[in-house]
Amino acid sequence: MFRNSKSSDIYVDKSGLISFFNSKITSEDKFFCITRPRRFGKSMTANMLVAYYGRGCNSHGIFDKLSISADPTYEKNINKYDVIYIDIARFLNDYGLNYTVAEIISELKESIKSELKRKYPLISYGKTFSIYLEKIHRRRHKTFVFVIDEWDAIFRGREDDYAGHKEYLDFLQSFLKNNDYIALVYMTGILPIKGYGNESSLNMFQEFTMTNAAPLQKYTGFTEDEVRELCDKYKRPYSELDFWYDGYTVNGVSIYNPKSVVESLSRGVSDNYWTRTQQFESLQSYIGANISGVRDAIDCLLAGGTIKIDSSMLKNDMSTITRRDEILTLLIHLGYLTFDFDTKNVRIPNHEVYCEFVTVIGSMGWNDTVRKIERAEKILAATFEKDEKTVAEIIAAIHRQKPATKGNNEVILYSVLDEAYFTAGNYYSLVPEMPAGGGFADIVFIPNRNTSRPLIVVELKSNKVDTEKTAIKQIKDNHYAECLSGYKGKILLVGISYNTEREEHSCSIEEIEKV
Repeated sequence: MFRNSKSSDIYVDKSGLISFFNSKITSEDKFFCITRPRRFGKSMTANMLVAYYGRGCNSHGIFDKLSISADPTYEKNINKYDVIYIDIARFLNDYGLNYTVAEIISELKESIKSELKRKYPLISYGKTFSIYLEKIHRRRHKTFVFVIDEWDAIFRGREDDYAGHKEYLDFLQSFLKNNDYIALVYMTGILPIKGYGNESSLNMFQEFTMTNAAPLQKYTGFTEDEVRELCDKYKRPYSELDFWYDGYTVNGVSIYNPKSVVESLSRGVSDNYWTRTQQFESLQSYIGANISGVRDAIDCLLAGGTIKIDSSMLKNDMSTITRRDEILTLLIHLGYLTFDFDTKNVRIPNHEVYCEFVTVIGSMGWNDTVRKIERAEKILAATFEKDEKTVAEIIAAIHRQKPATKGNNEVILYSVLDEAYFTAGNYYSLVPEMPAGGGFADIVFIPNRNTSRPLIVVELKSNKVDTEKTAIKQIKDNHYAECLSGYKGKILLVGISYNTEREEHSCSIEEIEKV
């Protein structure tokens, strides 16, 4: 299976991960659970480890040209172990809901036992599965590498089967914990290890998750350098793939969704690829839960904002989630949000996932939010196209909905602009009252990195005299467009005025180029 993956048109060498495991194999620190979202390369990594460690074949032909071959431990460990590979999701699918977890575990044991008997026919089966493995270890001096793929499938597929969860964890503990026949255990899935009470049944594991994967963060997905190299090879603009698929930050490393990058390069066009592999209903059910603060949080995230959370709240019991931070943490592990380890903030990672959120909230009847998004995308497009009439009309429509007040009209206009450009935070960093030239620019839209969008400088006027042309003149006279000394490229000067006497809104947009 790994040979097939390596033979694909697009293959990124992640074999350096084996060096880490080689440094831990047969030590006390030999238990690892590495969790990632769907289609982030979990199963390919599992297949790679089976191909490398397994004595069932000579895999030098696969690995000799990969980066692991330069490691001093390469020859010491390649094809030196009996590997037991278990795909929990496949067992669940094969036996279906008519079988209990206990029955599935029994079938799993029998399947492994029959293979071991073929390999070691002269060693009789012991009283338990673990005793049998121990007998093989003592008499034949063999140690085992266990690779367990989709380890959490039982928790995700049978959410309410608490007795089954407990039985499954007890099974894993019975043959993994405190046994000399183990050389290495690699478990992978989406959810971190579930704990019961104050002590986990599998507390010997080191966990590497989407909230903390150090020092293995660069193996979580494709890195920026890897994507740049692929874009050069396939003659695709890096800025396009960066906008669509970047945004996951894992312990300070920028990570791309491998599935989506490969699909985009193979097809020659960027689109939603990864999210189509997800269960649409899962995102819908979590953000649609009647839990305080969730809807406000999603609105903030859709606007390009961030939210600080306590990611330790999630106990991985997917059927009894009761708090906002539990839902947001679960969405991190599912790949719908990304987490900054240093600031503890979450955000929507990229345009692909953003589109999925918009689709889901539309299906849930969040009509007010959908209208705000559609209106914001419309005014952004109108701004780029220098469609002054449409920009003024949208500003006026929002302003009319504001309650009458005797307060500062320019402050009110600020709030109108904030609502009008609701989604601008997904493409820009918005800086109000930014020092520039001979004064302060009212609002500067600084484009996110690797984007073709222009810098936007906005000046507001709200009185009886000044016009949108006056606002543009002020931007020029005070050199507001020079607010970013290192910026080169297109700049849009946007003047917006509100004539308080006639209650009319006007807009003027000019384009300049900074070289």
